[in-house]
Order: sequence, then C-alpha cells, then structure tokens
Amino acid sequence: MTTLGCILAPYGNPPSRFVPFARTAEAAGLDEVWLWEDCFLESGPSAAAAMLSATERLRVGIGVMPLPLRNVALTAMETATIDGMFPGRFLPGVGHGVQDWMGQVGARVASPLTLMREQVTALRALLAGERVTTSGRYVTLDGVALDWPPAVAPPVVAAAKGPRTMRLVGEIADGVVIDGDAGVEGAREAIALLDEGRAAAGLPPVAESGPGSAHPFRAVAFAQVATGAGAADRLRASLAKWDVDATSDEVLADHATWGSAEEVADGLRRFAALGVTTVVAQPTQDEPDLDGFAAFLGQEVAPLLR
Repeated sequence: MTTLGCILAPYGNPPSRFVPFARTAEAAGLDEVWLWEDCFLESGPSAAAAMLSATERLRVGIGVMPLPLRNVALTAMETATIDGMFPGRFLPGVGHGVQDWMGQVGARVASPLTLMREQVTALRALLAGERVTTSGRYVTLDGVALDWPPAVAPPVVAAAKGPRTMRLVGEIADGVVIDGDAGVEGAREAIALLDEGRAAAGLPPVAESGPGSAHPFRAVAFAQVATGAGAADRLRASLAKWDVDATSDEVLADHATWGSAEEVADGLRRFAALGVTTVVAQPTQDEPDLDGFAAFLGQEVAPLLR
C-alpha cells in the first residue's frame, strides 16, 4: 500500500492556517501532512506539535529542518518531546539547508556533507536512547543522552539532490525526501544513487527495504499534483518557478500528474513502482482551494492507492 500525504507549504499560509488544515486533512482521510521549514517562515517542530495536538491519527512530517541552524542535541530533544506526546506520528526530516539562507544567518558550513554525516549519525543514536560522545568537525557531544528518548525511535529522513548527498543519505539515514522538481525519472535516478550508498553500507536496496523488512528505508517523494480547471497550465507555471521548463507535454507528464482522481492515482503509482513508500502531493503555489485539494486527495485518490 502506498502512503499518501499532502504538503502544506509555508508560502502564502500564515501560522494561523496550520491547525485548521491539519483537521481538514485528517477529516478527508489523508495519512500524512508534510511541512517545510524554509527560512524565514514558520518553525517546523512547533507547527508540527500544534497540528498533532489538534488531530488524533494524522502523521506530520517535516521535509526538512536545515541542519546548520540546529545543534543536534536540540533537534533530538524536540523530536523526542513531540514523539513522547504523540507516539509514532511525528516524522522528522533534515537537510543541509539552502546555502544562501545559511549564509544570511551566519550558519553556512564549508562541508555540508560532513555536517550531514555527523548530525544524522548522532541524531539517530540519541533517538535510539544511546549516550553519545563524539568530537567531529561540526558535532561535539560529551556523554549526552536523552532522559526521555522515544519508546520507538522515529525514522530520520534526509533530503538530497546531488549524487554525493544522495549516496550519503542511502548510507546513513532511515529514509530520503526527494524534491518535487525531480519528477519520475529524477526519482528513478535518485533511488539508483541511494542503492549505491546502501550497498556501500552493506544494506539492501530501497526496493527491498519497505515496512517490515530487516532494514526499513522510508522513500518519500514530493510529487507535483493539480486538479480542476487549468490544472496543466498551473503546473507548468509552478514548475517554471523551480527552473523546470515543462512547456512540452512529455516533460510535464514526467514532472507532474493532474486531472481526475483516476488520472492522479495512475500518476502517483509511477512513483510507487520505483520503491517510493510515501508519495506526498505538492499543490501549485496558486492552488485556489487548498482544503478542497486535500479533500480530493483523501476522499477520491487515496482509496485508489490502498
């Protein structure tokens, strides 16, 4: 079964919008809502905690928290606290951050790959209840352990785009977040790179690492989706903002899915066929009815994927 979620992007959505949308998404039958912790909009963990407190079964993921902004102990504390209040419903995601934004706050690092390796390794250990002592280039911990670690450590997923980062994520993380501008072919290439990283770590490929496997790996793909009047044109305009030229029907079909519930479900199945375990629908920035979009996904599309 493919897990279906929806992104609530921070652009155009003030903090007051988050809790009502979480309730709408849950009522519509969606499994997950994902947030972006983009600078300098909303905080990911605080928004996630509020949304979880307003719902009963909805899972909330952050795709992703910028590692350079955070001490790993703080990220572990926030994650463990939220998981302790809402067990199994918080999905923490991390990434090396947009470098221009990191520069704006004085947090840009010389080696984002080293930072990711050190922080993800330490974060997973802390969430597993270990006492961690390490002295790396960016992460220094001296006998640090959480007093209230999660009963079951949540999967730590990491965002990746470049080949080296994608291989690293396959090697060290519990999952990946694949950007919405990747498209189906981009997701296929990403999984091949993840498999290289997993092989280097002695782990099975993504396709053999679904829920219930000995070494589960959560592959999350953000997929551009639209429905209703002018859906294709809105997707082309949205992709152009991501520097994707989707003027041709072939490029648009690779990068997005649109139309009826059956057509959207068919498009999302292309990601599932690659080994993606969670497909998160990303509406266009000018989506005219975000609540209606969530209802369409939960009530009409999700049943076709189960």
